[in-house]
Amino acid sequence: GKPLADNTLQFELITTIKYGLEAQFKDDPNVFVAGDLLWYPEPGQPKINQAPDVMVVVGRPKGHRRSYKTWVEDNINPQVVFEIASLTNTIKELEEDKLKFYQNHEVEEYYLFDPNRTKLKGWLRSAEKLEPIPEMLGWVSPRLGITFELVGSDLVLYYPNGEPFATYLEIIELKDIAQQQAEQERQRADQAEEALELERLEKEQERQRADQAEASLQALLEQLKAKGIDPEQFEL
Repeated sequence: GKPLADNTLQFELITTIKYGLEAQFKDDPNVFVAGDLLWYPEPGQPKINQAPDVMVVVGRPKGHRRSYKTWVEDNINPQVVFEIASLTNTIKELEEDKLKFYQNHEVEEYYLFDPNRTKLKGWLRSAEKLEPIPEMLGWVSPRLGITFELVGSDLVLYYPNGEPFATYLEIIELKDIAQQQAEQERQRADQAEEALELERLEKEQERQRADQAEASLQALLEQLKAKGIDPEQFEL
């Protein structure tokens, strides 16, 4: 079948955007995010379709689908789509053909990034047309609330709280760091507990020694009394 991406960089960008958006809307059951899913906007017209690299549908439940058919989904079209250009894509394909398709089928926001040329473009719906966004750096998506930036030649998306989207590898690294920190905290807690137990044992030993000394003193006093000696005559 047709591959999701034709190079590793394109695949990484697609998955980072897709899973980053899923993470952002994980608590909203009615935001559906998909990657490379065939979208059929018109019943009985299977040749009219697109498979955006990433698409977001607000108002439709999460869940697996073999395809996205608008007429099955309460006639709700994807509101936001992303395309990551590959070397095999043409400007006509991305900025004319796909743009026209998305414009004709109610897409509100269309974002295009070409990692090979470090070009970021966007279009925002105005009435019946998708109009070019004049400046994409620092742009905040009206629908998603995410911010677009270029860091060097890399596209970086930021959540509304300012945290950047992370790649899968970065997520694993962050998870490893969190696990290491948790293990260090556990070890410190164990050490603190051991120190408290040692202190308790030392105090118990001191108490036992004091009890033994007191018992020895009492035994000596009893011995002296048994011999008719008044212990108060001595400074004990």
